Amino acid sequence: MDIEAVIEFLGYVPLLQKLPSSSLKKIAEVVRVKHYDQGEYVVREGETGDGIYFIWEGEAEVRGSVDADEEKSPEFQLKKYDYFGYGSVTFLHLADIIALSKLTCLVLDHEYSTLLQSKSIWNADETLETCSLVEHILHLEPIEVNIFRGITLPDAPRFGQVFGGQLVGQALAAASKTVDCLKFVHSLHCYFLLVGDVGMPIIYQVHRLRDGNSFATRRVDATQRGSVIFTLLASFQKEEKGFEHQEVAMPLVPDPDMLLSMEELRERRLTDPRLPRSYRNKVAIRKFIPWPIEIRFCEPNTSTNQTKSRPSLNFWFRARGKLSHDPALHRCVVAYASDLIFLNVSLNPHRKRGLKMSSLSLDHSMWFHRPFRADEWLLYVIDSPSANNARGFCLGRIFNRKGELVVSLVQEGLIRKAKAPDAVPSSKL
Repeated sequence: MDIEAVIEFLGYVPLLQKLPSSSLKKIAEVVRVKHYDQGEYVVREGETGDGIYFIWEGEAEVRGSVDADEEKSPEFQLKKYDYFGYGSVTFLHLADIIALSKLTCLVLDHEYSTLLQSKSIWNADETLETCSLVEHILHLEPIEVNIFRGITLPDAPRFGQVFGGQLVGQALAAASKTVDCLKFVHSLHCYFLLVGDVGMPIIYQVHRLRDGNSFATRRVDATQRGSVIFTLLASFQKEEKGFEHQEVAMPLVPDPDMLLSMEELRERRLTDPRLPRSYRNKVAIRKFIPWPIEIRFCEPNTSTNQTKSRPSLNFWFRARGKLSHDPALHRCVVAYASDLIFLNVSLNPHRKRGLKMSSLSLDHSMWFHRPFRADEWLLYVIDSPSANNARGFCLGRIFNRKGELVVSLVQEGLIRKAKAPDAVPSSKL
């Protein structure tokens, strides 16, 4: 049996959606194929069986210890992608499983049952405590078929609400776990509907819109308190050879190893006399919490959030720490990082002393052109060609160090003068 077809099949088995792609590939290498004729017993009540059975083709039925009135219920009719059995030889089957038609099963023998155990959806061996912070942020808990739970970690970026990049990255992670691991996201489009509460879990419901040979489409709704706060539509494609060209060139910028880190830049700005004293004092007393994404600006300057500048920005970024090797994770990390600073570039031409502004992402789109690693330096090139009607519009391109265009992005967001805080109402007494 074609190993690639088996990997693709396993990606649609609900039991396995919590596993990293590396585990699915190992399972595909060790499963055995077993065939049964109509009416033949697959397993008998009181027997141990061979392990975990996955139905590849055909139908089977549960009989025996099930109530006679329920035996004909669809709940006990087993079809493609259904599964049954035990990973341990110490467990006995509590019912008969009988083939209703010609039946083909993939069997994961008892000795390989540990492959069904994983410490993370991204890595079977590494714990959440030892992985990088951004990988921990993008870990989701599968709670039902197509439903995942995400949280905002105490040391994750918050900005007073759930960070938009966290919603994009976690929703994409949820969608990715319902697609076979041979297909990778090539585009996504999302809308930010309501402000997220950092103190509450986020429930991600995945809707399987289409599954084809080459493409799959998913919609993900993120909810809190029963309301949808964010929605994402993503398309996944199996890799294939085709035409290639790249007309856009990476801009000439300093190498990231020659640039200051955010920590070094902050220390330098604290004592830079060209910056306003009030700004330096504010920075000095504010607690510095490193982001899970390392950033190095290509044009360090003396601008502040009240200094007018061009609506463009270039910076290098990468995940802090080493990421697991799952390619889907690396795309989720870049989706997470893509919302950092992006919309703020549209505010640059409008900044001035004493003017406070606010921004809020409305929609966000990404196209993934080529493979990359998110724990290696990537160049983010941002331009804002227009702002109007209280909306800022930004274009982004992401290049690897070889100058290859790996991701293109578009975002529009709400940009306004910040509202003055409401005056304290006077007493009527």
